[in-house]
Amino acid sequence: MSLLNCFCTSRTQVESLRPEKQSETGIHQNLIDEPPRSRLPPFPRHSEVICSTNISHYELQVEIGRGFDNLTSVHLARHTPTGTLVTIKITNLENCTEERLKALQRAVILSHFFQHPNITTYWTVFTVGSWLWVISPFMAYGSASQLLRTYFPEGMSETLIRNILFGAVRGLNYLHQNGCIHRSFKASHILISGDGLVTLSGLSHLHSLVKHGQRHRAVYDFPQFSTSVQPWLSPELLRQDLHGYNVKSDIYSVGITACELASGQVPFQDMHRTQMLLQKLKGPPYSPLDISIFPQSESRMKNSRSGVDSGIGESVLVSSGTHTVNSDRLQTPSSKTFSPAFFSLVQQCLQQDPEKSPLCLA
Repeated sequence: MSLLNCFCTSRTQVESLRPEKQSETGIHQNLIDEPPRSRLPPFPRHSEVICSTNISHYELQVEIGRGFDNLTSVHLARHTPTGTLVTIKITNLENCTEERLKALQRAVILSHFFQHPNITTYWTVFTVGSWLWVISPFMAYGSASQLLRTYFPEGMSETLIRNILFGAVRGLNYLHQNGCIHRSFKASHILISGDGLVTLSGLSHLHSLVKHGQRHRAVYDFPQFSTSVQPWLSPELLRQDLHGYNVKSDIYSVGITACELASGQVPFQDMHRTQMLLQKLKGPPYSPLDISIFPQSESRMKNSRSGVDSGIGESVLVSSGTHTVNSDRLQTPSSKTFSPAFFSLVQQCLQQDPEKSPLCLA
């Protein structure tokens, strides 16, 4: 039995959000109580794919966030010829550094190269003057991080976690099979559509092991990661030594994300980078509910600041108000329990020695 089966013994479909299901209890039942489905969701039918590059065909409804160092604005929009709701990311290319431009280019190219239902799709990409427009499907539930902040500030149940991670891990395994390391697996890069399809986004940090037609066993490319993604990175990636790293570094990030979803907090979030690295390299093993590894100060989930993935870089900041989580709500409820299989999954993902880490989860 694979590690994926430890927490993905069932997978459920998610209905679109409706006003009567906006409570924490309601959305939890909405996410876990559907009959299980074993098959992968189909690719969108051709008639559902928006290919228009005419900006007059898009009616911007509301700006739902900003990201990519505030260079990208994210909008909910309507494709007027069909009435389809879409997400549009608009980026000012003139203000992008060379490194940012390369990241944008990489994400756009790879989004067309990869074909998998659990990898976020870019329907159309075009420029309008110095502005880059990226048209993608509208994900009604937003990101798993947004669900945490809005409905589950003290963490999700194991059933809900496995339903969300199921699709994300399927997408991650697809990337690994194609010789790519994601390097940014986290809750804000897991998107959920209105019909329950879970997709993995955040391809701007992705790196290929294939060079000049050969697949290498390790990577020695260590980009300047933003501090926002470092808590999810593996010890071998952070220490930047001659051993390099490989696809197993993403497995470590899956373990951190599982802890994030279980507790509502990100391990190592407020630690200094050096302290974080020492903890990851030398610290004792920890469990998803070990509160000692989480920040003890007031939560950083500020009102009107909720992380949602932009799809072309860092997580964006949603402008709509969300719950403010105070420090007295950081403790995971004692009534919440996790199975031995879940703890085993996290333990195996968070191996400090990458040689002991599983090669894949599917």
